[in-house]
Amino acid sequence: MSEEFSVSAPPVSAPPVSAPPVSAPSAQASTPSAQAPTPSASAPPGSADLVAAREGDDAAFARLVSPLRRELHAHCYRMLGSAHDADDALQEALVRAWRGIGRFEGRSSLRSWLYTVATRTCLDAVERRGRRAMPVDLGPASDHVVLDAAPLTEVSWLGPYADAGLPVGPAGPAARYEQREAVELAFVAAVQHLSGNQRAALLLFDVLGFSADEIAGMMDTSTTSVNSALARARRQLAAKAPDVSQQQTLRTLGDSRVRSIAASFATALERGDADALVALLTEDVTWSMPPLPHWYAGLDAVRDFAVAVPLTRCPSWRHRLTTANGQPAVACYVGAAPDAVHEAWSLTVLTLRQDAVSEIVSFLGPEHVVRLGLPGAV
Repeated sequence: MSEEFSVSAPPVSAPPVSAPPVSAPSAQASTPSAQAPTPSASAPPGSADLVAAREGDDAAFARLVSPLRRELHAHCYRMLGSAHDADDALQEALVRAWRGIGRFEGRSSLRSWLYTVATRTCLDAVERRGRRAMPVDLGPASDHVVLDAAPLTEVSWLGPYADAGLPVGPAGPAARYEQREAVELAFVAAVQHLSGNQRAALLLFDVLGFSADEIAGMMDTSTTSVNSALARARRQLAAKAPDVSQQQTLRTLGDSRVRSIAASFATALERGDADALVALLTEDVTWSMPPLPHWYAGLDAVRDFAVAVPLTRCPSWRHRLTTANGQPAVACYVGAAPDAVHEAWSLTVLTLRQDAVSEIVSFLGPEHVVRLGLPGAV
């Protein structure tokens, strides 16, 4: 018996015209208390919608999967590290499920069955595309400010995630992580260092609360193989993920203080105030800007970069406070002058430690801002 499981889903051809479309989840900026609708645990084998879906009723199928769509999308993002890839994977998974609904016998819950299909679809994507990276994965921090750096387009970059609608707590009593903890940047970046099988075992067990026996059934393997993959995944995650999650830190600080820190960061950028910016940072702060490969570590290096680039070379800033990846975030807009139109430039996600900013990740590109339901210009 192989120590870790390996699965593959059947190939997918073009979807039928009647297959229900899948759109990205609603992504309006939210507070950490946003709640997603609670899905039913299963669809009884004789339920009207299930019977109708088996007979080709795409509207009935859409009603069956609609309560689970948000959490399935988050699962695909955790597996793949990209909201765009999660869109594609969920679309493909639901097409597969639509085609296979006639074979669903109701021996497990509909939720378990859909997670089986979605996980196998993501594993196929991982095999095709590899893992997503952050600038810190490519090499050491830059020892000097790099001006006019070109984006590194050959790298598949990890992207931010719109967290609107994600529940605060765990997915079930057996889960070891809260659902928002499991989309935090550090967590998703660490998961990207796992093999596909290890990712699946960790996310299904520790995030979603499925048992090893259930996962073995979902993945058509042995419980021993699942436990082996899970043990390896936990060891690697412990070496890369922080001891204290952002959700723990945010609860300790409280919503008002967290918003104040994010607002002070944005205001310092708008005013070009280096001292005010530095006052918000930890000594070992880092700043990265995917898809640019260079990143900066330490208060002096980050200050030098801030003074040389965003505080002086960008004529005028505007901002919108938001959240992404379960963390405070700032949508940044750049204009040619204070009274000019300001175009979306980046989504900056802040990581906090105690009462200060310990990591700044600026995802460059207006698409990251617009995906959160924010305007493309202000």
